[in-house]
Amino acid sequence: MKIEKIQRKLTELGIDGWLFYDFHNRDKIGLKILGLSMQGLATRRWFYFIPANGEPIKLVHRVEPDKLDSLPGKKFFYSGWRELHDRLKEILGSPKKIAMQYSPMNAIPYISIVDAGTIELLRDLGHEIISSADLVQIFEALIDENLIKTHFEAGKLVDETLDEAFEEIRKGVRSGKYKTEYEIQQFILKRFYDKGLTSDEDPPIVGVNDHPANPHFYPTPENSREIKPGDKLLIDLWAKKNEPGAIFYDITWCAFIGDEPPEEYVNLFHIVRDARREALAFLQNRLNQNLEVAGWEVDEVARRYIQEKGYGDYFTHRTGHSIGENVHGNGANIDNFETQDIRKLLPGSLFSLEPGIYIPGKLGVRSEVNVYINSEKKAIITGREQEELVLIY
Repeated sequence: MKIEKIQRKLTELGIDGWLFYDFHNRDKIGLKILGLSMQGLATRRWFYFIPANGEPIKLVHRVEPDKLDSLPGKKFFYSGWRELHDRLKEILGSPKKIAMQYSPMNAIPYISIVDAGTIELLRDLGHEIISSADLVQIFEALIDENLIKTHFEAGKLVDETLDEAFEEIRKGVRSGKYKTEYEIQQFILKRFYDKGLTSDEDPPIVGVNDHPANPHFYPTPENSREIKPGDKLLIDLWAKKNEPGAIFYDITWCAFIGDEPPEEYVNLFHIVRDARREALAFLQNRLNQNLEVAGWEVDEVARRYIQEKGYGDYFTHRTGHSIGENVHGNGANIDNFETQDIRKLLPGSLFSLEPGIYIPGKLGVRSEVNVYINSEKKAIITGREQEELVLIY
């Protein structure tokens, strides 16, 4: 953890300090930024205050007095709740603008971690509590160009696995021994394991026909169907190298089992593909002009395109999500639908672009790529782009 960098950013943003608070290891974001382990007892509340200027301050319970010993700063202790309130008042001093893992109106749920009661307590002490969302993005979610290599390495293996899954389905179609959605899901997971990849126990999505109308459909032995000629197929798979600090790669492709896909299915795929292209072109144009661009603005471009084609009511999720050590990371999302993510897309941002159309009881179509903004402020697609439906026969 780099205190001086945090303090410089606090000063730049006009924030008096960043207050970290945890109980029972609930704030995984804070633990990661501070470099704290989730091992050992964590049965009492602790606070760690990084002021814009001066020495950090630790407040820990006397039952767990060494909880923050790995961090720099002056240490204070408390036992009872009255003493806790007194120490907080002493540590924080006069009214300040303080960032915490909090999101007004729960606008960014990833950041909305500190409980309402703690926010009430600090406001009662006279402080203005603001969201740490921008700080979290800078100090936790941005990926440097050394670490992004793990994303590219995983990407090659995931792309390869997708091709293997298509070939496994093709063998079943040609032999008449059709594979089920669940069997292909398990095939992908086995290939991930063989290649040293992990999906963090979240299985890939493999669905035919109306199943992907549920964007997060997961096949099970009970609900799984055979993949047969005439079926419309969606596969969404994500993985990272099974090693500390590795970064996820997450893609979705669509296919048709046969050599003559229905015109409607082709048209819907082209709409989501082109919405994806429009969003990327908008982002690249803004960056090329050295202009700032927020996640919500990119979402608007893709969403407007699908609305203009008459399918706006069927695009039921944000256009993309941040990607990091978790497949859904803590950086800016491509979202002006589920939330309005006003955070800027900065060098080091990695995220998906994945517009979709989902018609209940009929079908679901999605096209997903990953985009990385490098140190030269260039937005690049990190893997392959699906341009046409895959035909499996």
